Amino acid sequence: MVVLLGDKCAEYGGQVDVEAHIETCSGILWRELEHSGDEILQLVIQCAEELPHKSTLYATLVGLLNLEDEEFGRKVVDTSHAKLQDALDSENCNKIRILMRFITVLMCSNVIPPSSVIEVFETLLSSATTTVDEERGNPAWQARADFYIFCILGCLPWGGLELAERVPDDLDRVMTEIEAYLSIRKHIFEPAFLPFETSADDNKDGGQDFLEDLWERVKLLCEDGWKVDSVPRPHLAFESRLVTGKSYEFRPVTCPEQPDQPSPSSDVMIGRQRHEAELKYPQRIQRLHIFPVSRTEENMKPIDRFVVEEYLLDIMLYLNGCRKQCAAYMASLPVTFRYEYLMAETIFSQLLLLPNPPFKGCYYALVIIDLCKALPGAFPTVVAGAVRSLFDRVTDLDLECQTRLILWLSQHLSNFQFIWQWEEWLHVLDLPRWSPQRVFVQEVLQREVRLSYWEKIMQSIQKASGLEELLPPKDGSCFKYADQKGDQSEGVEFSLSKELNNLVKDKKTSREILSWVEENIIAVHGHNVSIDVVVQTLLHIGSKSFSHLFTVLERYGNIISKLGSGQSNEILVIEETSKIFQNNTQMAAIAIDRMMVYRIVSNLSIVTWVFSPSNVEQFHTSDRPWEILRNALDKTYNRISDLRKGVISVEKSVQKAIEAKAKAQADLDSAEALLEAAESEELQGQMAVKLKRLKAAVDRTKQEESSEQESLEAKDALLSRALSENEVLFITLYRCFSDALIKHLSVDLTEKQEDVLGTDQREQMSIDSEEPSAMDADDDERRNQRFSKSNGLHSQAEQQWCRCTLGQVRALTRKYATEIWPHIDKIDAEVFTGDTHPSIVKAVYSALRRPV
Repeated sequence: MVVLLGDKCAEYGGQVDVEAHIETCSGILWRELEHSGDEILQLVIQCAEELPHKSTLYATLVGLLNLEDEEFGRKVVDTSHAKLQDALDSENCNKIRILMRFITVLMCSNVIPPSSVIEVFETLLSSATTTVDEERGNPAWQARADFYIFCILGCLPWGGLELAERVPDDLDRVMTEIEAYLSIRKHIFEPAFLPFETSADDNKDGGQDFLEDLWERVKLLCEDGWKVDSVPRPHLAFESRLVTGKSYEFRPVTCPEQPDQPSPSSDVMIGRQRHEAELKYPQRIQRLHIFPVSRTEENMKPIDRFVVEEYLLDIMLYLNGCRKQCAAYMASLPVTFRYEYLMAETIFSQLLLLPNPPFKGCYYALVIIDLCKALPGAFPTVVAGAVRSLFDRVTDLDLECQTRLILWLSQHLSNFQFIWQWEEWLHVLDLPRWSPQRVFVQEVLQREVRLSYWEKIMQSIQKASGLEELLPPKDGSCFKYADQKGDQSEGVEFSLSKELNNLVKDKKTSREILSWVEENIIAVHGHNVSIDVVVQTLLHIGSKSFSHLFTVLERYGNIISKLGSGQSNEILVIEETSKIFQNNTQMAAIAIDRMMVYRIVSNLSIVTWVFSPSNVEQFHTSDRPWEILRNALDKTYNRISDLRKGVISVEKSVQKAIEAKAKAQADLDSAEALLEAAESEELQGQMAVKLKRLKAAVDRTKQEESSEQESLEAKDALLSRALSENEVLFITLYRCFSDALIKHLSVDLTEKQEDVLGTDQREQMSIDSEEPSAMDADDDERRNQRFSKSNGLHSQAEQQWCRCTLGQVRALTRKYATEIWPHIDKIDAEVFTGDTHPSIVKAVYSALRRPV
């Protein structure tokens, strides 16, 4: 009953009266308080924390129970205080925000006096103001200060009216202090973290950051008398009773001290602290503005958008483990206006949030699928409109966001029979191979083939059959030693491949096969031919399925590993793997990834191979090389993360072993003292036996401590080695990026010219989200005329190549910033020297939030 409180009420799409439901629930709980008071207390607090879109209902419930049992009300206040203080100390952003809102609505139910809420606000305000003060604070931690102000402003839609009625002067003082804070804080403008490049231009023209936008909405709310239609106020029905209840002072809370400013101060030290602050206090949402404001904010006040976004984000956050219930709550918010467009925009804003979304992309895909089923008459059309809008602006979309959108759309369509109006996108066939829209459609179709099979996807695009040329080839394997019919042809290398294939069929051991390779291939034809024949043949045997591939690499991977010893040979192995799976990107990526797992090839070899000439040419036309590079970096990052977890685990074991040894030694010392004081022989004999046992326990605990210390030293050594390898990896990566880009970027390219380069193809479009997207005819004609000229085509293609490659520099730097910062000094010294092009430095520094 407590968990489902209000779910069947009119405000949440039901027909039950909310006041009656709360009254019934409070009556039942009151009768159980005497026997299960602690359990009820924990349940109500947990519901308020994890179902925050119903916090007003739970606050009213607490208010009614407080009338019957003042001890319960006091315990709720004390527990909320303890949880808020713990959240502040542990820097748990979500708990801080939710508990701040909960104590605000408890004030509305007269459980907490308004003066206590104002005191909490002013504590956070004081900490925030001190933080951004350059003399007394540490502006690098502005993210925390902004978050505190965000929490205060975020509480006002829920309790601003009561504060204005009961403590108007105090509320005015808080508003004035917030305005003063906003005047001294630094305006946030981070182009590398915006989903659209055009968003950066809009922001330069005087746009507001997330905190300034909320402040403007709260000011309008204040001018409107603090009336919010989207926040239920069930306590008003019980106001005459609640005012008679007792209020409990909410004890003062303390904010953690901000770290000292780095000394000596440098952009690297400041950047590291700022990165740490952003990790702990990330921005919750970055609005995409997919649809016109007239649709997303139709029939709602400015503050209502913020409130609905908070509802949606909280539901997705706390109900991520039960997607059906998540979609049900999202589809039935306690508001009187339509919000399907805003809901779609909010979900996509999370999916495309930079640097990282709160959850994996598949979670948002499931939420959208369930919402399409829950709201079949409205939401599918809205989602389709969002896709069209994003597709029309894909040229301006961040490269990482493009990849996420491709993965989401292919997964989404796979749940709806791959049905889409593909004919709307037929125009991409008239665009050059490197056009972002053409590449987008190509990658979506290729991802769909992975989720189904070639014939099914071919059937789904029958009405737009021209798109068949964007599908991957039907035959996924390109075995070098087979004729067109699939039978092996004659020739020396063909014969060797056939004989190797027979050895595998006869289930010869890897040692026997390796001996045969050394005698019959390496000794006669050389090392390169042996790599060619062995890799091609073994991978062809494993090309039937993933399980076949894994089995082959497990059984015979050591053969490839010995042949591919050394970076140059590893690159040959990767190249042959890519060749045999040149028509199947998924198998190529998985095979290379599995080879890295089995230590057949190294991450450095993969990075070097990705930047080989044949791959560099594909940087702007295919995601294939980038997918393989991302997999290699992900594997490296995951290995280091596992090693760190292992070190932490062993450190805990060492500490336990030290404590156990100290306890055993203390017991031994105590027993020795008793033995010395023993007078009777019988007692001395008993103590001697005990002493022997305790000495054995001390020896055992010493051995355990020694063993754990050795284990810790070993894991520390592995971690140190991995971090050193990681440093070399990123130095190599940035050096490869620099070498590849410098050939295309002119040496005298100024920052202004670079901006022109990035915006040359940008187009401003007005989007009708429910109608098929249409390209402007005049622009299309001019584009075709440009592309028809060889010089113009080359120039446009090169610009797009540079834009894609620099975009990947930003994306990878953003994603692995935590791993890059410890090595930034070495990277600066070895890569970002005076010869490095400023565009490359700018891309890296902006992704690290480091001043250029």
